[in-house]
Amino acid sequence: MLVTLREVLKDAQAKRYGVGLFNTVNLEMAKGVLAAAEELKSPVIIGTAEVLLPYASLEELTYFLLPMAQKASVPVVLHYDHGLTEEKILEALKLGFSSIMYDCSTDSYESNISRVAQMVKIARLFGASVEGELGHVGANESSTGDDSIYTQPEEALDFVHRTGVDALAVAIGTAHGAYKEKPRLDIQRLARIAQMVPTPLVLHGGSGLTDEDFRNCVANGIAKINIFTDINCAAAQAAHDSWQAGRGLTDLQNEITEAVKQETMKKMRVFGSAGRG
Repeated sequence: MLVTLREVLKDAQAKRYGVGLFNTVNLEMAKGVLAAAEELKSPVIIGTAEVLLPYASLEELTYFLLPMAQKASVPVVLHYDHGLTEEKILEALKLGFSSIMYDCSTDSYESNISRVAQMVKIARLFGASVEGELGHVGANESSTGDDSIYTQPEEALDFVHRTGVDALAVAIGTAHGAYKEKPRLDIQRLARIAQMVPTPLVLHGGSGLTDEDFRNCVANGIAKINIFTDINCAAAQAAHDSWQAGRGLTDLQNEITEAVKQETMKKMRVFGSAGRG
């Protein structure tokens, strides 16, 4: 069934488990993610991000993601991740995405609030939920000790009150993509934000963290966890391992889907979302 972030994250927040967002770029990945959710009876968030649109357009993805989400026996959020332009966010909303993220995290604090608050008003007209980001999740870099890129608890509280977002992505030391070295997560900062902020919190840059990292983050307030690199690499590895001379694409598709499913199930079990759907 198609739902919004509001409908899945409040329960996750209250019961201290995490719901995974698994971004996808093709049918094989989507089938793997949703098969995992169905088998484990887990709520799930599926979708794409603006940086992934060169691989599959919003319109192309919607053709199969929307009906698959609607037909699923578990709650499925169709989410547009890291929306950077109003044009693409509006396209996602018009196509039927039930949730969007408006990433203005590199703007000034006041500009971030102003732009996200306006987008919340627009998304409400479509019945969609909105995620914002405060602080800055790095692009493949480890924690540098620069406090300015981390989410400040007092600002987080002000931000959610002034924007009305349904979820807030926080920067606590994670980075997008594969890590060059072990990240240093500021769990104490996360716990303080969770104590102060009533809105469900989101962890970006999840691929590459240890199971212990994930459990620690969930125990201290994270309700949504973004994953792409891990399932993307699992798909590529399956294609590599399954190919031999004479085998075509159709000989690899089921193996790719199964690899994505297994990697997704691993994450769902660690996040604690299995059996919550």
